[in-house]
Amino acid sequence: MESELKISSQMLKGILEGCILIVISRETVYGYEMNKKLQAFGFSPLSEGTIYPLLLKLQNKGLIESELRLSPDGPKRKYFSLSDTGQLECERFIQQWRILRHSVDQLIEGGGSSDEGTNS
Repeated sequence: MESELKISSQMLKGILEGCILIVISRETVYGYEMNKKLQAFGFSPLSEGTIYPLLLKLQNKGLIESELRLSPDGPKRKYFSLSDTGQLECERFIQQWRILRHSVDQLIEGGGSSDEGTNS
């Protein structure tokens, strides 16, 4: 059933940049290939209108760099790699994700106290 459940675009929007940085940290990829790699990890297919603006945003922030390369299948492709700043941001995202995941897991599993921080 879990594989049938689609993640809301709003929830995905908050983490997609970090996920893209992780994929690029593992290997240089082009936009269409990025979508395929994310799908291989269980993400629903993303539109070009989602992937390419995010790649441009990450490039404008100096987190990724691009290079045009010849393609055996047609026109040149723009391949993306992490900058040094992007590598640091990727590591920061992973640390933040682990903290957030732990907190949400604790909440779901009922750990912790529900009255912490309240005036009872």
